[in-house]
Amino acid sequence: MARTAREKSKTGIYHVMLRGIDKRNIFLKDSDYEKFIEYIKKAKEKTEFIVYAYCVTTNHVPY
Repeated sequence: MARTAREKSKTGIYHVMLRGIDKRNIFLKDSDYEKFIEYIKKAKEKTEFIVYAYCVTTNHVPY
């Protein structure tokens, strides 16, 4: 069963979260964290968005 579509934020601020399947780790070594941060930097160069805060843990990334 499909879920309903998310509503567009009136403020333009969104909480984005990535999680490993079955809560498994998605970052296994320090270079995995570094690579992820590089991807975020590259995305910011191509588009306009602001990262107000982030937290990178072994099995999920809440933004």
